[in-house]
Amino acid sequence: MDIKREGVARKKRIKFTIYGILAVAALGTAGWRVSKLEPAAPTVERATVWIDSVKRGPMLREVKGLGTLVPEDIVVIPTLQDGQVIKVLAKSGEKVKPDTVLVVLINPDLDLATNDLEWQVKQAEANYADLKVRLQSQKFDQQAAVSSAENALKQASLNKDKDEQLFKLQLQTELNLKLTIANWEQATNRFHTEKEKLDIVKDSHDAQLESQQVQIDKLRATWERKKQQLTELTVRAGTDGVVQEMTLQVGQRLVPGTVVAKVAQPWKLRAELKIAETQAKDILLGQKASIDTRNGIIPAHVIRIDPNVVNGTRTVDCKLDGPLPSGAVPDLSVDGTVEIERLADVVYIGRPVFGQPNSSVSLFRLEPDGKGASRLTVKLGRSSVNTIEVVEGLNVGDQVILSDMSAQDQNPRIRLD
Repeated sequence: MDIKREGVARKKRIKFTIYGILAVAALGTAGWRVSKLEPAAPTVERATVWIDSVKRGPMLREVKGLGTLVPEDIVVIPTLQDGQVIKVLAKSGEKVKPDTVLVVLINPDLDLATNDLEWQVKQAEANYADLKVRLQSQKFDQQAAVSSAENALKQASLNKDKDEQLFKLQLQTELNLKLTIANWEQATNRFHTEKEKLDIVKDSHDAQLESQQVQIDKLRATWERKKQQLTELTVRAGTDGVVQEMTLQVGQRLVPGTVVAKVAQPWKLRAELKIAETQAKDILLGQKASIDTRNGIIPAHVIRIDPNVVNGTRTVDCKLDGPLPSGAVPDLSVDGTVEIERLADVVYIGRPVFGQPNSSVSLFRLEPDGKGASRLTVKLGRSSVNTIEVVEGLNVGDQVILSDMSAQDQNPRIRLD
């Protein structure tokens, strides 16, 4: 009986040993398998992500920028004269016409100089009249001398004729005839001399009167200029429009060239857009654009591209090709879109949050059952405002998440709830 019990106990020990070994092996296997399991995919709310499908077809390439409406022409109105402001008759925002008075200046020195020139002109005119009378008197004296010489010549001519006839009748001596002829020649010479002096007097008088008239004209022109300068102390708009800027104060001293105001024509506006430097490189003159004023969209086209880069943007000017909607005024904030090109047949998707043209990005593509998404690398090509070309990595019909998924950078897969 003792031998039987010892055999049974031995068998039980062996059995327990085997069971222990099997249990340890099972636990080791289970632990190894658990260590090989991947962590559970995180869950993302479907409603919080932006999902888009890959499409194929035409794609319009556009670039977008913020900007403002600015007047096509701004008339800068400077003061032309030195003066002190005594009246300011216009304010910013007021409509003006060409004859609308903006500012009135005063300049006592200019006023005094104008009055002085007026009296100088009157004095010169009086001197001209006096000179004309004196010259006329000299002319009359010379005419009288010519008449006297002419009478003397006529008398000498008669005496010569008489003595020649008497000499033929031998009633006059040859000596007396020679004296008579000498007197006649002397009278003839004197007459011609006096007549030439009369012609010279006329030319001299004309020259003196012309010189005096030149002085009058010079003084009058200076006077007229001074009067014009006095008129310019009243500064007018000179054009139709709206006052854009008026900051002058009564009592302020102005020098020539000081800007009095800026007048713009609010019905002639253009859009001035700020386009990112990386996008503006594809813009060309003449390209179509559209300007959103929040109260209507206006067709436009590009007329100028600023070559300078300021704060990462370039300025693009667009001429408006349509009528302005109500409320469109200078400095109004607008959104502008410029059409770069139309691509006929490309594979494209909505533009991812971090999707840049001609780059590779990591996106989550939805699985066929739509309950999960796996990460993959997608190569992108040309871009537009809201769409971008897919060069490699996706097929037409694939659905991808375009939202910012940077929080899941460490996860190759997510679940959608």
